[in-house]
Amino acid sequence: SYDECWRTAESHTSTRMAGHFVHPFDDDRFIAGNGTAGLEILEDLPDVDAIVAPLGGGGLLAGIAAAVMAIKPDTRIYAAEPETAAPLSASLAAGRPVYFENWSASFVDGAGGKSVIASMWPLLAPLAGSLVVTLDEVARAMKFAAERAHVIAEGAAGCAVAAALSGRAGRGKVVAVVSGGNIDLAKFATLVGACD
Repeated sequence: SYDECWRTAESHTSTRMAGHFVHPFDDDRFIAGNGTAGLEILEDLPDVDAIVAPLGGGGLLAGIAAAVMAIKPDTRIYAAEPETAAPLSASLAAGRPVYFENWSASFVDGAGGKSVIASMWPLLAPLAGSLVVTLDEVARAMKFAAERAHVIAEGAAGCAVAAALSGRAGRGKVVAVVSGGNIDLAKFATLVGACD
């Protein structure tokens, strides 16, 4: 399991190396740092109605949500998850963290997972919801971002764009957090080239 992997990584630290182990998403400092993205959104668009961000481990989304909700609590905050890996959607439906039974690997490798870790649940449960999108919608959103904004968006970032474009985040001013462009260009070209 994911928890077992982290316990193994943490138990193999070297005393010869100075520094701290910083978890890539389940660390208060990391989450607070991600909150600055929410502050930037409010600075640029103070009357934002909804924000959609991809859900990987939850740190980015939790940070954005905490910062935005502290300043503008009427903002709707949504997770974006691919249909192949939507543990938050399943957990919100169950009212508790659950294992996502139908997980499968896809090009949206920076979003979704098999479960929401227990420590992230209290931070993610108050969200307005999870918007689950198809892989085809993600590929079309990646193409849209490239054509309209000249941005190469990885699958996770495309997931947020797809969810925002779906209309399910509601009316008004909706921000999609495009959080990364880590995708092989040949793979990107193949994906967007196959879009109608």
